[in-house]
Amino acid sequence: MTIQDPRPAVMALIPENAPFSPEQRAWLNGFFAGLLALETQTGAAPHTGELPVAAAKALLAGDDDGEAPWHDAAMPLEQRLALAAGQPLRQRLFAAMAQQDCGQCGYVCATYAAALAVGSESKLNLCVPGGKETSRTLKQLLAANTVPAVPATAAPAVFACNGNAAAGPGHGRDRPLEAIFRSAVRISGEASGKDTRHVVLDIAATGLSYAPGDSFGLYPHNDGGLVDAVLTALDIPPDFPVAEKSIRQALIEDYALGLVPDALFELMGYVTGGDRRRKAKALARGEDPDGDAASLDVLAAVEALGPIRVDPEAFLECLEPLQPRLYSISSSPLVSPGEIHLTVDAVHHDIGGRRRLGVASTFLADRLSPGARVKVYLQRAHAFGLPEDPRTPIIMIGPGTGIAPFRAFLWHRHATKAPGKAWLFFGDQHETTDFFYRDELAALGRGGALTRLSTAWSRDGAQKIYVQDRMRESGAEVWAWLEAGAHIYVCGDAKRMAKDVETALADIATSHGGKGEGDAKAYLAGLKAAGRYQADVY
Repeated sequence: MTIQDPRPAVMALIPENAPFSPEQRAWLNGFFAGLLALETQTGAAPHTGELPVAAAKALLAGDDDGEAPWHDAAMPLEQRLALAAGQPLRQRLFAAMAQQDCGQCGYVCATYAAALAVGSESKLNLCVPGGKETSRTLKQLLAANTVPAVPATAAPAVFACNGNAAAGPGHGRDRPLEAIFRSAVRISGEASGKDTRHVVLDIAATGLSYAPGDSFGLYPHNDGGLVDAVLTALDIPPDFPVAEKSIRQALIEDYALGLVPDALFELMGYVTGGDRRRKAKALARGEDPDGDAASLDVLAAVEALGPIRVDPEAFLECLEPLQPRLYSISSSPLVSPGEIHLTVDAVHHDIGGRRRLGVASTFLADRLSPGARVKVYLQRAHAFGLPEDPRTPIIMIGPGTGIAPFRAFLWHRHATKAPGKAWLFFGDQHETTDFFYRDELAALGRGGALTRLSTAWSRDGAQKIYVQDRMRESGAEVWAWLEAGAHIYVCGDAKRMAKDVETALADIATSHGGKGEGDAKAYLAGLKAAGRYQADVY
C-alpha cells in the first residue's frame, strides 16, 4: 500500500525506476522538495523537473556536484567551516561534523546535516567523534540561521546510513537487540603500555547477519564507582526515583558523564557564586578561563565548581544521553558463525589525580561477566568491504586495533578460498607485546590467504618506524599492485595515521608512477571514486 502524503502535492523528483520502495520514494520526494525550497529561500536557483538518482545522491552528499572539499577527517574544524562559508545551511552543518562517516549517529555526516537542516532531526549531540566541538558548532549554526527549517516528515529512515533504519530490529541504533557477552581476552602482553582485548559476543539468537567490513554498535554502561562519586559530590541519594529507575541506575545506563554539556555549566552558574560562578558562565559560553576545559568531565566539573546543591531532575535534564559506540567487526561469519568478534583497546588514563575510564572499552573489558546481556545493533559498512571479484588483490593498512576489519577480511578470504593476493601492513609500539594475532597471521600466510605481511614497531629502535614508512620502503611493489588493480584499505586513527598513509601513497605515485604532485592527488581521488581506496577511520 502506498503511503499518502498529507502535505500539499510536490513535483516528482525521484523517478519511478529509482531503487526505492513506494513509501521511500514518496518520502524522498517531500524531503528533496523541502531542501530545494530551503535553497530557494536562501537565494539559490531552484531546480526543476525530475531529479536523477545520481543527483539525489549528490544532494545527500551535501553538495550539488557531489564534491565537499571539507570532507576530510584530518582537517581542523575551523578550516572546514571556512571552506563551507557562504554555502547553504545543510553544507555548513555538514562541515561541522567529524567527517568520519562512522554511522554512530545513525546517518553519515552529510545526511545527518541534511536531517538537521530540514528539521526532521533535532538532536545535536549524535556525532560521537566530533564530541562537544561539533555539537556546540551545530547549535551556533542553527541559532544563527535566519531561514526557518522547512518541515519534513519525521521519518529519517530513508536517508539514514545505508538504509539501516529501514532494515528492521538490530539494524540501527534505535532498534537494538540483545547479544550475550562471552569473553574479553587480553591479547597485548603484560608489559605492554596498552590493554588490548579480543572480545567475543554471541548473536546466534538475534538472527543478525553481517559481512566483513560491517561495524557493531553496543550500548555501554557507566562505571558504578564514577556514578557513586557524582552522586556523593552533589549530595543526591542514590535511590532517588527517576521514572521507573533509581537515579543511580539511570546514571549508569542512560546518561553521559564525559565532557560537560554547556547546559550543566549554565546551571552551575546559577547555583554557585563568586569566581566559580564566573568560571561556570565562561565555560558555558565556550571559553576556557583556566585552561582546563578539555579535562573536565561531569565529576571534575562538579568538584571544581562546587560544592553545589541542585534538584536531581534538573541535573539530569542538563546531561546528554549516553551514546552507543561502534567497533569494526574482526570476525568472518563463515569462520565464526553466530558470533561477533571485536578488537578493543581498554582505555585508562590519569587526569588530575583521578583514573579515567573509557566508557565502552572498559565496560567490555572489566565490567561484564560471561553470560551478560548487552544491547547491540549492526551497522552496515559505508563503502568499506571486500571487492566483489575474489581475484582482486588487496592492500590493507591497519596499525594497532586498526587490524580488526582486516582479520575479518583475511579469514573470510581463507574460508572462500579467494585466489586474490593480500598484503597487510601492521604495526604498533613493540613487537614482543603488541603483535596481535601473530599466530593467526602466520597460519593465514601458510594457507595462502595472506600473501605478504609488513610490520612496523615504533618503539623498538632508535628511530620510530610506522606503517607509512614501510609502505615507502616497498613503494615499487605497492605501485605494481595498484597498477594490477589492487584495492587499498585503511583502518585506524583519522587525524594522523590515515593522513600520513595518504601522503605516503601520493609519494609512491610520484616516485614510482612518474606522476606530478597534482596528478598524484588526482590518481588517489580516482581510486576513491572507483571504490578502490576505502577507509574506516575513527
